[in-house]
Amino acid sequence: MTHYYPADSSKTPRFTGVRTFARLPHVQDLTDVDLAVIGLPFDTGVTYRVGARFGPEAVRSASAMLRAYNPELKVKPFDILSCVDYGDATVYPGFILESYESITATLQQVASQGVIPLDIGGDHSIALAELRGLAAVHGPLALVQFDSHGDLWDRYYERFEYTHGTPFRRALEEGLLVAEHSVQLGMRGGVYGEEDLQIARDFGFTMLTTSELLTKTPAEIGALVRQTVGDAKAFLSFDIDFFDPAFAPGTGTPEVGGPTSFQGLQYLRACTGINWVGGSVVEVLPAYDPSQITAQLGAQVAYEFMSLVALERAQ
Repeated sequence: MTHYYPADSSKTPRFTGVRTFARLPHVQDLTDVDLAVIGLPFDTGVTYRVGARFGPEAVRSASAMLRAYNPELKVKPFDILSCVDYGDATVYPGFILESYESITATLQQVASQGVIPLDIGGDHSIALAELRGLAAVHGPLALVQFDSHGDLWDRYYERFEYTHGTPFRRALEEGLLVAEHSVQLGMRGGVYGEEDLQIARDFGFTMLTTSELLTKTPAEIGALVRQTVGDAKAFLSFDIDFFDPAFAPGTGTPEVGGPTSFQGLQYLRACTGINWVGGSVVEVLPAYDPSQITAQLGAQVAYEFMSLVALERAQ
């Protein structure tokens, strides 16, 4: 049996080798693989700043700094999980439906082999294709969403169904999500009307605004997420704009007044005891952050998800 493990940075410099996530081997034969990192470099669904198609490349580069032991969760994820970098799914810039088909097929193929996909986007419109692929294997899923936006709009500009602001509305319509087991954390910023924040609750989601979130400890949020998700299979969708743009400036739709990187990571780390079947980090837009702060944070979020999966697998 093969157990895939990152290159040892105590023996070879981090700046050497082909850029893969955490210096994992680039492997597409998923035999003996537990978790596969997959790039989804697609940003045709954005309505403001473009450039998140370069997010997977930036996050992979920044991830060279990751190490084997997670002291916060007290786990060595790569000892427990055989992990690889699968490469990128095929996408077609400018053609959203065709890209959805390709992403869905890739995710379905990976999940059908018992492998957990950890996706690096890309804009948040890819979530619909991800959920289609995973739900085809696992059935309807619980959503755990860290974000400053609910992404539950019906249409953009009164006519467009598929954008980064609509994926979870479409996913609910297609029966891909179980609303009563889903939670959204971190909503903030101006909206078009008082009723806009009520959309998630009307659908049956548990939703906390940033103001509500920051009144609670990470332990309380972890308990809330576990209670909401229950025994359902869950998908993590983490939009990097969940963080205040002081900590994640490289993103497409920044919203001021959010959690710090420390606070946000603590909330994520508290989400133990969840049956994760997939995860995604989206909306890293490196052109707006030449210092790599946002990409570093995106890589850390992905690493924390790996650690949560490993912790659950080790129980």
